[in-house]
Amino acid sequence: MDDIIIDSYKKEYSKKFKELNLAWIQEFFTVEEEDLYSLENPEIYFINRGGNIFFAISKSLIIGTAAMAYSAENKFELAKMAVQKEHQGKGVGKLLLRKCIDFAKEKQAKEIFLITNDSLKPALGLYLSCGFALSDRNDDTRYARGNTKMTLTLGEKNYDKS
Repeated sequence: MDDIIIDSYKKEYSKKFKELNLAWIQEFFTVEEEDLYSLENPEIYFINRGGNIFFAISKSLIIGTAAMAYSAENKFELAKMAVQKEHQGKGVGKLLLRKCIDFAKEKQAKEIFLITNDSLKPALGLYLSCGFALSDRNDDTRYARGNTKMTLTLGEKNYDKS
């Protein structure tokens, strides 16, 4: 993992952002209209609204990505997180997630939320290990697959820095 760097969005990374995310969505679910819009317009959907997209790069190859979407005052959404299949389970997702959390803290956010599916057990485990908690209320209906909401309240001691 020492050879992995995390870089911020660059226009030339947008094709890989779309490719990585379509791979996991198509493997487990159906690509939805909201997916296509955000993946085909990352600057409009994430960057221009005050968010960012991060990329895990190893040996000049993009192996993972995660986006932070500005949602509301003091709140960001963690979205479109993907790690290339052969690099999964090696800590790449945790590096990306920590970068996203640090980004939100730099922006003085009070909360990060995400929408996922409870069938994605490794992803749920990762989020829980970094301090996210299952929310009792999922009020987000953008994705048919999104049956689980998780939140991380920043500034509390539940953020794992290990």
